[in-house]
Amino acid sequence: METASGIISLLVPSGNTVLRLVVLSLLAVNAVALWQLWRGAMTAAGTTSPASRVLTDVATRFLVYQVLAIGAAVMLLPFYWMVVTAFKDGQTAAAFPPYWTPTQIQTEAPHPETGEMVPVVPQAVQIVAGQEIPVAPEEGVRFRRVERGGVWQTLELPDPESVFMANPDNFVTNPIMALDFRNFLRAWYRPEQTSRGEVNFLTYFLVSAGTSVAATTGTLITSALAAFAFARLVFWGKTVLFYLILATMMVPGQVLLIPNFLVLSGLGMLDTYAALVVPWLASVFTIFLMRQFFMTIPEDLWEAARIDGAGRFRYLWQVVVPLSKPVFITAGIFDFLNNWNSLLWPLIVTSSPTKRTLMVGLQNLNDEAGTEFHILMAASCFAILPIVVVFFFLQRFFIEGIARTGLK
Repeated sequence: METASGIISLLVPSGNTVLRLVVLSLLAVNAVALWQLWRGAMTAAGTTSPASRVLTDVATRFLVYQVLAIGAAVMLLPFYWMVVTAFKDGQTAAAFPPYWTPTQIQTEAPHPETGEMVPVVPQAVQIVAGQEIPVAPEEGVRFRRVERGGVWQTLELPDPESVFMANPDNFVTNPIMALDFRNFLRAWYRPEQTSRGEVNFLTYFLVSAGTSVAATTGTLITSALAAFAFARLVFWGKTVLFYLILATMMVPGQVLLIPNFLVLSGLGMLDTYAALVVPWLASVFTIFLMRQFFMTIPEDLWEAARIDGAGRFRYLWQVVVPLSKPVFITAGIFDFLNNWNSLLWPLIVTSSPTKRTLMVGLQNLNDEAGTEFHILMAASCFAILPIVVVFFFLQRFFIEGIARTGLK
């Protein structure tokens, strides 16, 4: 009992009484289910009553479904933790035992005019006991557009007229559960000072979106042409060439970094947007995926199209491509993810902050933010949001493309 209580104390903060009761109830139900299974196993099948067999079957199903639910919870836990931490503040994000709900520490101070306790945001970097510091009411702290050094920035600043002095000894702090979206604004507008200028998260996001869409579109076009040639055209050495192309999939991508870098350097394409797109305009895996799908399309359609006067190129784009929507969406998702999650290649071929991608921005934010996990998790939500949205709306075509590819 003490061991179970210790485990619950680690997982659930002391203030969450309801969650503690839920955990204890699950442990009790599991104990009853295991006892029923043991009782059914110890009794001969022929001598058990119908009621006992029903209870044993219910206990078995409960444990099986619970194992599946635990597996799903383990898979979703990192995503849940990322979203919840994005709504916390710096103090609760690094607290132990952890807060499993979006919790923030609210600081209240007496207003000098009314004496009423109001939520405030300290404006001093260092707080010394007994020494008054400037504070601003939470409602007076907003994101404002200001000009600094000839550049307009969006910064979180207080209303100068609302700032007042308060003694930290009179502060009252309480943990509250709230959905505060300011962390997302802090991550989105957070400026990054570099030797080559100033950038923010919006710049990284736009670069990743533009290069990923361009590279994915180009990959689908080139792969469709190559896959159609390998699937339907007849030419000398087709099989040998196809297997040679497939063999390149066994070459690690890190081996190609230096050759690709030297080629781009010779073409004068380093530190350009083209360097993030051109090397990824072809994909062996996408060619293989489309070729397998194109082979499932009946040859009778080509005969009918040829009778109508269509050539190979017109047949591909007006007949094959519309019928291959699932595989195009499936391949597009894979290619988009590969480009969206790219980190090493942008670090190598780009040096200007305005030409670097979202993953590089996350890495820079991680180095810069340090222990500001709540800001980092808010930025990570921005990074994963397009992927979740794309998969949510296209999952039907994705599953259909995987299921039909390779079938004849």
